[in-house]
Amino acid sequence: MAATISTPMFSRRALVFLVIVGLHVGFVYVLNAGLATQAVEAVFGPIETKMIEEVKEEEDKPPPPPPKIEVTPPPFVPPPDIVIDLPVESAKTTAITATTQKPVARPPPPVAVKRVPPQQNKRRPLIEPEYPPQSKRLGEEGATVLRLYILEDGRVGEAQVSQSSGFPRLDEAAVKHAKRSWRFVPGTEDGKPVAMWYEFRVVWKIEKER
Repeated sequence: MAATISTPMFSRRALVFLVIVGLHVGFVYVLNAGLATQAVEAVFGPIETKMIEEVKEEEDKPPPPPPKIEVTPPPFVPPPDIVIDLPVESAKTTAITATTQKPVARPPPPVAVKRVPPQQNKRRPLIEPEYPPQSKRLGEEGATVLRLYILEDGRVGEAQVSQSSGFPRLDEAAVKHAKRSWRFVPGTEDGKPVAMWYEFRVVWKIEKER
């Protein structure tokens, strides 16, 4: 009978571990010795690196300005005389219809106002103004025309000299006396008393003593 040698289990594991460790040590040695780089160059050849510069596109330059073209106006050519004979249209008659307008009614004429001027009151006759003594001594005579504004009650509201006698003393005496003493029957319009202007004449005359 052949004898069988049995290897313990731990001796196999140790052998596998040692093989793995040896492989790692060899790989590290190969890297340090530059064998890997030589192997790559032998297979693929040396690797070259080139720097490629970016090509800049040339900016578009503006187009040149268009050339100036002088425009010369064409020579003046007078148009030809053309005579066109057109037939004369017959005159058209337009019928005009006369329309009768109704007369516009006119407004009635205004009613005339019945106006009565002031008058002297017969029950109260006017008293003559006193003759100014100095005018009497100097022989001043004449006629003063007064313009009187007679109120609705007959009194003299305003007195003005419309025509002078020629002597201021006589005119002034007539104005003062009329405003102070005279009363009239007022003027009326359609029977209603209204104020109005009225002229009155005063005669200045020195009576000679017989």
